[in-house]
Amino acid sequence: MFFRLLLFALVTEKFCAEVNPVMCRYPLGMHDGTIRDDDITASSQWYESTGPQYARLQREEGDGAWCPAGLLQPQDVQFLQIDLHRLFFITLIGTQGRHARATGKEFARAYRIDYSRNGERWLTWKDHQGKQVIQGNVDAYDIALKDLRPPIIARYVRVIPVTELPMTVCMRVELYGCIWADGLSSYNIPDGETIAAPGYPIVYLNDSTYDGFVEKRYLYGGLGQLTDGILGLDDFTQSHQYQVWPGYDYVGWRNESTGTGYIEMEFQFDQPRNFTTMKVHCNNMFSKGVKIFQRVECQFKPRLISEWEPESVGVDTVLDDKNPSARFVTIPLNQRVGKAILCHFIFADNWMMISEISFQSEMDMVNPTVITLPPTKAETTQMLPNHTTERETDTTSPFTISRPVEKIDESSTSILIGCLVAIILLLLLIIQLILWKQYIQKRLKKSPRRILEEDASAHLSFYSYSIANNQTQIIQSNPTYERVFPLDLEYQEPTMPPRKLPELSQSAEDSACSGDYAEPDLTQSTPHQGFQNNVPHYAETDIVNLQGVTGNNMYAVPALTIDSLNKKDITVAEFPRQQLQLKEKLGEGQFGEVHLCEAEGLQLFLELPSSDVSGPPALVAVKMLRSNVTKAARNDFLKEIKIMSRLADPNIIRLLGVCILDDPLCMITEYMENGDLNQFLSQREMHSQFTLANNIPSVSCKNLLHMSTQIASGMRYLASLNFVHRDLASRNCLVGNNFTIKIADFGMSRNLYSGDYYRIQGRAVLPIRWMAWESILLGKFTTASDVWAFGVTLWEMFTLCKEQPYSLLPDEQVIENTGEFFRNQGRQIYLPQPPPCPNPLFHLMLKCWNRDIKDRPNFESIHHFLVEQLNSSV
Repeated sequence: MFFRLLLFALVTEKFCAEVNPVMCRYPLGMHDGTIRDDDITASSQWYESTGPQYARLQREEGDGAWCPAGLLQPQDVQFLQIDLHRLFFITLIGTQGRHARATGKEFARAYRIDYSRNGERWLTWKDHQGKQVIQGNVDAYDIALKDLRPPIIARYVRVIPVTELPMTVCMRVELYGCIWADGLSSYNIPDGETIAAPGYPIVYLNDSTYDGFVEKRYLYGGLGQLTDGILGLDDFTQSHQYQVWPGYDYVGWRNESTGTGYIEMEFQFDQPRNFTTMKVHCNNMFSKGVKIFQRVECQFKPRLISEWEPESVGVDTVLDDKNPSARFVTIPLNQRVGKAILCHFIFADNWMMISEISFQSEMDMVNPTVITLPPTKAETTQMLPNHTTERETDTTSPFTISRPVEKIDESSTSILIGCLVAIILLLLLIIQLILWKQYIQKRLKKSPRRILEEDASAHLSFYSYSIANNQTQIIQSNPTYERVFPLDLEYQEPTMPPRKLPELSQSAEDSACSGDYAEPDLTQSTPHQGFQNNVPHYAETDIVNLQGVTGNNMYAVPALTIDSLNKKDITVAEFPRQQLQLKEKLGEGQFGEVHLCEAEGLQLFLELPSSDVSGPPALVAVKMLRSNVTKAARNDFLKEIKIMSRLADPNIIRLLGVCILDDPLCMITEYMENGDLNQFLSQREMHSQFTLANNIPSVSCKNLLHMSTQIASGMRYLASLNFVHRDLASRNCLVGNNFTIKIADFGMSRNLYSGDYYRIQGRAVLPIRWMAWESILLGKFTTASDVWAFGVTLWEMFTLCKEQPYSLLPDEQVIENTGEFFRNQGRQIYLPQPPPCPNPLFHLMLKCWNRDIKDRPNFESIHHFLVEQLNSSV
């Protein structure tokens, strides 16, 4: 259990960059003891048996609670202090009085909260109206839950009871939240401004919750509304919050007041990080002179005491004068490393308004953070459902936020101890993983369907709650389902859960195990029983999983197909290696690299009609296998060549040649002029008179339909061969001239798309946002799960790849949502209908995401439907 928690901590530290405050309500460990006794201190205690270690919610040790010494006077400041050892995003607090098995009756009727990120500078929490005092308990036993709006970002928290009359006070406490994962520790910005127009209410665009310093209208050293998790509405004068002023959700600036034409923002982080993207949520109410920024330029500083690196990252945005909706603007940061970022946001109109900024990054592996503690047990196994009062309930507003990471103690002694502890833990983890792998390999040889519960599952349990007589009761429920992760770096060897998943109807079980599709049930290995149309069904054969350069197979191939290939003399022409000129590395993986190359004389080599020796070199993609790989990897590479040589479809990337006479082994495939579909669409807007008049690159609905039809045609061809792609997405489709599409398989190797894969360090790499529920929970990869991924790909295309599927949900919640599909109780979350998407196309997407496999369309019918839609389009 400990090693799984440590592994989860590593995953959380490295890859989680966004937190949903509505779901960020995990108990942080007062009740279950994850927060240790010596991490809980107090200004005083009445008796030893009422010390701070007894201030644990719903626990009755000692005399039942923490009680400060003597009668609490109105002017007293007595506090209970909790050290969380790292920064947390805290959204909720629960308190109790002293019950002591019906012998106590002391409780705090009110309290306030102080917090600190470094243990030196203490801040007092205030709500949106500036009130500091929180209403507490009305009796000694019932729990009072209070939402913290705005939330707190802190390592240290002090709970300070407040009274108007001298009295005895005792308290028990629990904090709720989640880890602040992306490492942002402060931002420095100019203070926001005010809009005052005759006949309109005054709009205040200042950062009203900023907890740093303010000097000459400049904010520094703190965090505020840009990291509070609240996304501003389309109309900046409106707000999600109750009883706040117009403009509350945004921080805004006027172009004329800057004198420079841009807003400068500096972001400081806990440690050097490798930055992938920055997401900025902006208002675009252009009718009021508000637009997103037209360009942003960012510089990086590797250490706070160093100079800004001269080379900056600059990105131009596509301005929109048609759609006034607020939106996220995603800025690629090109894997630059820094401990601080300085960005200039250049105005596109009179006003610029921003409600949220988040960063997607990994810890700099040159100087990795010392992880001194595993994540709390509560963090990985418990979550408190959203609790709101009637007045505060908000069921429609979206939330996103980026965050928390451990802040290393500045004491050099603490750092040294932490390093030693981390090294020991990592060594133990590596040893444990090696032992696991050896053990599982032995077990799989004997019984491939079995898997150890302690090796493969992460248990989920949740807190349920009920409200009666205005009091909230918390009840811990049993785990509702178990998440299963494959044990190898491949997608392969999916296994059945350690125990039967609850509430699975027979029809659903049949749906997951049978149907009209040829299903590669990788948990079984049954004798060969025959063919249909001379093509073996996956369910009737062993499965061979080919490992490409990424270390992850893209196609699942029937073993009989491999056997037949081995028996036939299939040759692919050897291309002269010296005629390949490297242009750009597209990506890399565990076993090799993918390069964009120019191939001289390719047309002549392929003996194409009208070959011109003097013609320009052709662009090709070259997969190169490293020369020091294992024999098994080399064999897989050669098998992949044989498989690829058999694929002949106008919508599948074609194998053109090989270089296998010496190392490194290479396979040469087609590459399309316009790159991958994700980048192609994200750089375009929907076709309109505006894009036409301003010469803005655009696509029409008919273009999208044409491309969708080609993808369906290519997948129909793969399905006819019983090939399961398992990573169908816009990143794996290449675009040629006249919107031609060919399906490829090397999107995973590209760093650009690392955020699309759910990574467990040393374990699975899964595109969970594109995967069907049965693939995630049951490990079943079928043609039907490819249909599900096709629906997500279609959704990507009609959003013009402007956002990731389920962009507002972190990876863990995406996985939890698959459990809702499994339980089928109507609580699952579907991707919304994109604005330009016609109703028939969205209905097709919903059919692709049908819970039951047998109810999903096959690629033949999908292709037929899309052809009809294309022919009927104007």
